Amino acid sequence: MTSTTVDPAAADDPTTSEPFDNWLSTDEQVSWRAFRDGVVRLFAALEHDLEQRTGLSSAEYEVLVRLSEAPGRTSRMSGLADDLAHSRSRLTHTIRRMEERGLVVRAQCSADARGVNCTMTELGWTTLVAAAPQHVQSVRDRLVDVLTPEQFAALGTAMAAVRDRIASGPCHAPCDA
Repeated sequence: MTSTTVDPAAADDPTTSEPFDNWLSTDEQVSWRAFRDGVVRLFAALEHDLEQRTGLSSAEYEVLVRLSEAPGRTSRMSGLADDLAHSRSRLTHTIRRMEERGLVVRAQCSADARGVNCTMTELGWTTLVAAAPQHVQSVRDRLVDVLTPEQFAALGTAMAAVRDRIASGPCHAPCDA
């Protein structure tokens, strides 16, 4: 149960271990739920579109995008995991599937024997080149063109602030500014 679904009157219940007095206001709750529901539905729709149109999962697509931007289309696995905000085990599973399809190859890092590099293959590149316009159109249809340019810019600014706050370290309740 989350704080957004609990009756605020329960905060004063003496049987609870500590009262909670930082409930979302009605307006905040409306915004939070709109954000949450919108994000869940947006990502589900984008994932569906991408898989149906290209045969790639969103995780696979993002790996290919990051590799396409890296020098030599190669990146360390640890760096990819950090960039994509994936656990290393989740990324390893994704890369294994992509390797089986011939989209990427893994090799020991020549500069550090403990590291593993991931490199996009030529098939990976042609797959990305074919998939990108379709994915971008889906993003445009489902998000960019739904918002005004000002709303889209504000969304980007807001989510960058959230990303940076979370990236700055663990945030345990309560998060202090």
